[in-house]
Formats: sequence, structure tokens, C-alpha cells
Amino acid sequence: MKAMILKGVTNLGKNKTPLEMADVPRPAPGEGQILVKVLACGVCHTEMDEIEGRTMPPRFPVILGHQVVGTVEEFGPRAKRFEKGRRVGVAWIFSSCGHCKFCERGLENLCPDFKATGRDANGGYAEYMTVHEDYAYPIPDVLSDVEAAPLLCAGTIGWRSFRLTGLENGQNLGLTGFGASASLLISLVRHAQPDSKIYVFSRNRGERDFAGELGAAWTGGIADKSPEKLDGIIDTTPVWKPIVEALHSLEAGGRLVINAIRKLDEDKDELERIDYGDDLWMERAIKSVANVTRKDVTDCLKLAAEIPLRTEVQVYPLEGANKALVEIKESKIRGAKVLRIAS
Repeated sequence: MKAMILKGVTNLGKNKTPLEMADVPRPAPGEGQILVKVLACGVCHTEMDEIEGRTMPPRFPVILGHQVVGTVEEFGPRAKRFEKGRRVGVAWIFSSCGHCKFCERGLENLCPDFKATGRDANGGYAEYMTVHEDYAYPIPDVLSDVEAAPLLCAGTIGWRSFRLTGLENGQNLGLTGFGASASLLISLVRHAQPDSKIYVFSRNRGERDFAGELGAAWTGGIADKSPEKLDGIIDTTPVWKPIVEALHSLEAGGRLVINAIRKLDEDKDELERIDYGDDLWMERAIKSVANVTRKDVTDCLKLAAEIPLRTEVQVYPLEGANKALVEIKESKIRGAKVLRIAS
């Protein structure tokens, strides 16, 4: 089968072709697993972190991709959840142990044995992949392949971040940065909590205009203050400055949730500007998001189907994966980027 493979860590700013097209053996499903013929796979900022070594794959070569939509082609022993030809999705959560204290509480995202699709196991930048049937999700018929793919990470991690803010309908939400995750989340929140207003901070004029098109009540630059205090803020950027600036707009008792797998060190001196009295006192809080649970994926797909959410996507062929990744590196983003691998 054809696959785009990563052979080792590299600097995406200097190496514009980190992935190599290769012919590799088609995987065979093991016990409880299904073989998925990949139709589409979203391209995620986290893959840039894998390529550049901030979230290191345990071995190379590896096939990236964790926003996978495909059809069930074959079954391993004891796999019986899906019928052949069923359209399914595979998300960032590839597996967890199932019996630790976190898994037993539904917090499998915190499992010490958490495995990630496209990092700890080969993912969807390929014609086929395998996954345990318990970690595959039925894709609602109302969503197309390319619309559904970004929901499996960008949409799901955004929805988990929103839930962690604890916001109720009518409370104000802020979003710092407006890439794929934030652009999906704004539609999910407007449907789930229609009385809440959403305020978007972005350094990019095009992103601010896009946020306005999707229904943001206000848009501004990273250093701007929102016209109203915000009950919750979700940061979707890889740097620290937007967090420091956003705290100035956070309401007493509010929570800022960091939706990022890593933060870059390039501007960490910005943290010295945080003033405890002005920015954190009065029970303001900062919380991180780690991975996703299967329930997060299921809930996000269900909500998107109810809307139904029409994801704005830029579509590339499998061999266009490098181009899509470089554009993410260079912040050339409007909506989500998706590889179309089969039809």
C-alpha cells in the first residue's frame, strides 16, 4: 500500500518535505482489530510537533495521521462490532489500558499506557490502517468524509476544552488563535449554548475575518482586551504571549484552558508579566487539556451531526501531505486541512 512515512525528526521550517511516499506492506488486523480502508485523514498541528520532536514517536519510520475516516475492510479474531463496509473514524486515542484508576473513571486520556494514533501506532497517512474496534467510531451519514475527519481531533479536543471551562449557556467565551480547532468549536458552542457570546483574539487579520463570518461577537488582536469580561477562555496557540494577554480579560472565577500538547520555549519569558493580583487572584484558574477520551469523540460527532456542521476544509491528495504541513507551519490556515486518500 502507499503511505507517507516519517523517517526521523527534522525541522519543518528548513525541510519542506519531511514525509516520504513509500510502498509498505498492508497491515493485518490482530485480535479485536479491524482493517480500515482510509478515505480521508485530517492534517493536524500535532503532526508538526511529532515531526519536530516535541512529542516524539517511540520508533521510526512511522505513519502519521490521527483524524481518520474510512471503511471497515477486514476483521481480526473476535472483532464483531462493525459490519464490512461500515464507515468509521479513528481519533488521537488509539488505545488505553482499560483498568487503571483513570480508565475506570472515564479519564482514559490520562492513562499511563495511553497510546496515540499516528505516533505510538501507524495512522492514516496511508491507504490502510488497523485499530481495535473499541477505538473506532461510527461516522454519521450526514457528514461527508472530509467534513468528519477534522472532528476526530480538532473538533473533539476543542469540545473537551470547552467542557473543561465549565461555562453555562449565556456566559462569555474567549478563543485565542483561530485555527482548525477554534473554527470548529465556534459552531459547536453556538449550537449547544446559543446565548453565549464568543470573542476571538488572533494576530492574523484573515483569521479574525473568518471568525466573524462564523458568528464571533467580537474579534481583536492578541494584545487587545475584550469589550466584556470572559467567563472562560480557550487558548489554541503554541506560544505563551496569548495566554498572558488573555488573562487580562478573564472574569473573576473564570478558567483559562490551554488546548495544546506542547508550548514553545521561544517566548516563555512572557510568563514573568503575569501579575498574581490582577491576573490570577479572585479564583481565576489555568487548566491544561491532555488528549481525549472515547466519550469526547462520540459526543463531538453526535453534536456535529445534529447541527449538521459543514466544516470548511482545504483538500489535498495523499502526496500533498508535506504541502499541507508546511502551510500549517507558516500559519496559512482557513478552516481544516484534509488528505483525500480514496473515494
